[in-house]
Amino acid sequence: MRRIVLWTMSTVTVLVLLFSYSTSRSSAPVVAAETRQVTTTSKTSESTGSASGSSSASSSDSAGQDPAADASASGSSGSSGSSGSSVSSPSGSGTSSAAKTYAGDAVMTRFGNVQVQITVENGKITGADVLQVPWNDRHDQMINSQAVPVYNQEAVDAQSAQIDVVSGATYTWEGYTQSLQSAIDQANL
Repeated sequence: MRRIVLWTMSTVTVLVLLFSYSTSRSSAPVVAAETRQVTTTSKTSESTGSASGSSSASSSDSAGQDPAADASASGSSGSSGSSGSSVSSPSGSGTSSAAKTYAGDAVMTRFGNVQVQITVENGKITGADVLQVPWNDRHDQMINSQAVPVYNQEAVDAQSAQIDVVSGATYTWEGYTQSLQSAIDQANL
């Protein structure tokens, strides 16, 4: 009888210890709010003609400046060409004099800040990028690496902040739509 009691108590003790052990804790202190800064650069593709060559050179010299400065530099020299060819960008941002970028307000969510930047050309949103997004741990990275490209594409497709939520990324969606609306308001669209 004594062996059965001892065996039962040992088993219960091992089970309690096993279930109380948490594998998701790390030895490092937890950071409350960390955001990821995303930088984008505008690249131009070369087209035929001497004017477009100087446009490409001037936009590569201005790398490191903001996209609006790239837009004015490449747009002014690219429009002086007599052949009618224009310089175009694969991403559609910062190549003509009408293309401008607008950064929305940084919106605080439960997990960190979300900030959106849009590129507007001829009164239409041609691109959307995040400047800040929660990137605290692997879970945030997994969710936002899948949701943010969808939100960026939907913003361009919808031409407004009325975009659908991606399942599992509700907090990011709330911050994204608020920051996107702020950028749209700044662009007077």
